[in-house]
Amino acid sequence: MKRFAALLLSLLMVVSLCACGETKTETSQSAEVKTEASNTEETKTEVTEPVKIKAGFIFLHDENSTYDKNFIDAAKEACDKLGIEYVMKTNIPEGQECYEAAAELADEGCGIVFADSFGHEDFMIQAAKEYKDVQFCHATGTKAHTEGLDNYHNAFASIYEGRYLAGIAAGMKLNEMIENGKITAEEAKIGYIGAYTYAEVISGYTSFFLGARSVCPSATMEVTFTGSWYDETAEKEGANTLIADNCVLISQHADSMGAPTACETAGVPNVSYNGSTASVAPNTFIVSSRINWAPYFEYAITKAAAGETFEADWTGTIATESVLLTELGGAAAPGTQEAIDAAKAKLVDGSLKVFDTATFTVNGEAVTSCMADVDTDAAYEGDHEVIVDGAFEESTFRSAPYFNLNIDGITLLNSAF
Repeated sequence: MKRFAALLLSLLMVVSLCACGETKTETSQSAEVKTEASNTEETKTEVTEPVKIKAGFIFLHDENSTYDKNFIDAAKEACDKLGIEYVMKTNIPEGQECYEAAAELADEGCGIVFADSFGHEDFMIQAAKEYKDVQFCHATGTKAHTEGLDNYHNAFASIYEGRYLAGIAAGMKLNEMIENGKITAEEAKIGYIGAYTYAEVISGYTSFFLGARSVCPSATMEVTFTGSWYDETAEKEGANTLIADNCVLISQHADSMGAPTACETAGVPNVSYNGSTASVAPNTFIVSSRINWAPYFEYAITKAAAGETFEADWTGTIATESVLLTELGGAAAPGTQEAIDAAKAKLVDGSLKVFDTATFTVNGEAVTSCMADVDTDAAYEGDHEVIVDGAFEESTFRSAPYFNLNIDGITLLNSAF
C-alpha cells in the first residue's frame, strides 16, 4: 500500500506540474500560473537576494476591463522583477467565490494573496481569519485599520491627484474650444460616467472637476451612474446621453471602452481612466490617469517573504510614482503638458491641495468642517474631522477615499446606485 500511495502521489505531482503553464483558461473563473519569470532574457531582474514566496492574485474581471488590466500588468511587472511564482484568478465575483478563490490560493501554497475590488473585502477578511499564516491584501478596502488582524491589509493611492491633473488637461481642451469659437464659455459642460455613488467615485469626479475648473472657471459637469464597474453597453449609453445633453467633453470612472468609443463616433474629446484608449479613440483621446500598483506589490511581497510586519493601511502618492498619467493623446490642447507639469510640481511639494476648501462650495456655503465616515460602520456615521488647515484631507486617515461632498457646479442626473 505504501508503494501504491507513493506512486499515486508521484502521478499527482506530474499532473499538477503539467497544469502549471503560460496559457490561460477562458472560463468565468480562470487562473494563470507562472514560475520562471526571472530566468528569461526579457524578464531580467536586478534583485540581488531572491525573494522566496508564492503570490496569488484575485481579479474581478480580466484584461478586457481597463481597471483589472491595470492590476494584472502591475502584478506581472512586480512578480517578474522579484523573480517569484504567482497564480492569477480572473473573473471572481464580489461574493463567496472570492473567499473560495482566496482559500484555494492559500491551499496552493501562496504566502500572500491580493484582491482588487471593493466588494471582495469581507471575503478576504474571512480568509485571513482562517489562514493566519498567509498575508491577505485588498485594494480599495476600508476595514484593515479597524479589524486589527496581523495578516490583513488595505492599500490605495492618491488617485485624486492624478484625476486633478487629468482634469487640467480637460480644462485646457475646453479653453481651446472656447478660443476657437466652437463653444462659448457658458457651454463648457463636461459629462462624466460613474459606476456607483461610492466615496471613491465621488472623490474621483470631484477632483477631476476641480482640476478642470482650475484652468477653465466657467466649467460645469453632469454625472450619470451605471450601477456597474464594467458594463460596456451602459457606459456607451451614458456617454451618448451626456453628449445629447450638450456635454462637450466626456470622462469616466468605469472600466470598459464603451464611453471612449462613443466619444470617437461622435467626435467628442475624452479623458479615460486606467490606461490610454488611443487605440479605439485616436482622434478624441486626451489623457488617462491610473494607479501604479507595482510599488505596492513589490513592497508587500518583499515584507511578507521576509516575515516582517507591514502597513495595515498603505497609501501611495504621486510623489512616489504610485499615481501616473499616460502620454497625451492627439486631442490634447497646446500647452497641456506644461500646465500638468506645473501643477504636479506643486502637488509634490505640498503647495497645492486638490480639495482646498477655498476652491469650492456646497449649497453656496464654504465648507469649514466635515465629519467623514473613516471607521466604516453600518450607519455610515462620520467619525473623523477631515478639514485640516483649509483643505479636505483625502486618503490620510485611511487609504481608501472618503470624500462624499456634493459640491456646487456638479449635477447628478441619477443617484440610485
